[in-house]
Amino acid sequence: MSAPNRKPPQPEQEPGEVLLIDKPLRWTSFDVVKKVKYALKPRKIGHAGTLDPLATGLLILCTGKKTKTIDQIQAQEKEYTGVFRLGQTTPSFDLETAVDAERPWQHLTREDLLAAAAQLTGLIEQTPPLFSAVKVNGERAYEVARRGDTAEIKSKTVDIKAFELPEIDGPNVHFRIVCSKGTYIRSLARDFGELLGCGAHLTRLVRTRIGEYRLEDALSMADIEARRPPRPEGETERPRRERMPRPERRLGLEYYDAQQQQATPDAPAAEAATTDPAE
Repeated sequence: MSAPNRKPPQPEQEPGEVLLIDKPLRWTSFDVVKKVKYALKPRKIGHAGTLDPLATGLLILCTGKKTKTIDQIQAQEKEYTGVFRLGQTTPSFDLETAVDAERPWQHLTREDLLAAAAQLTGLIEQTPPLFSAVKVNGERAYEVARRGDTAEIKSKTVDIKAFELPEIDGPNVHFRIVCSKGTYIRSLARDFGELLGCGAHLTRLVRTRIGEYRLEDALSMADIEARRPPRPEGETERPRRERMPRPERRLGLEYYDAQQQQATPDAPAAEAATTDPAE
């Protein structure tokens, strides 16, 4: 009599954890995932909502069984702070691409700006930027944009629960925004500038909260490195290979780099542009 077929024992899934990370400037969300995976060696890992390379702030990673909570975390409201610059527009609505038009803004009053923010509060229709990860005919929109092509992106309804302007410094408008999942702050910059008739783009963005998770409780990349388990006794670290900068990490940031070099001409190139996060 043949023995019954038995499934091989499955490895027990790790309990996992929810990691709050303070994403560095210029790093992609995938860069952070790769660094954490290399340092902590989880068997399963994922992120609960991306941040653009030129944004900083709260990025949530889940490991092990906690990856099952990713959809739940992504659905929670987000809070951002940052700066819109009036009088200039860019194709990407931020500093990823060069200014393509300038219009006067000096005639605008604080009341004008507050009125525009009020019009963009509540349920609104928003069109994502062409320079975004939205898929168009199976292709990421930013890939279409960087080829110089255009594509039609459908608008969607988002909920802007708060749109505050705590400080106005000339053309630089500081904001605090609380919004629903799927909101593009860069698109709000475009819409804000269009309502005012002068154009605007995003120059700074920090995600400060996702639901009850807050940036002040987040770990830095140095904190993650400090949590790396010690190597087994007698095992030496492999020598590091010199790596060339990955083109996809620099693609689209040339204008930002040029602006930084103009501001600090003697400053070295940003380390994150050439450092492999897995090292």
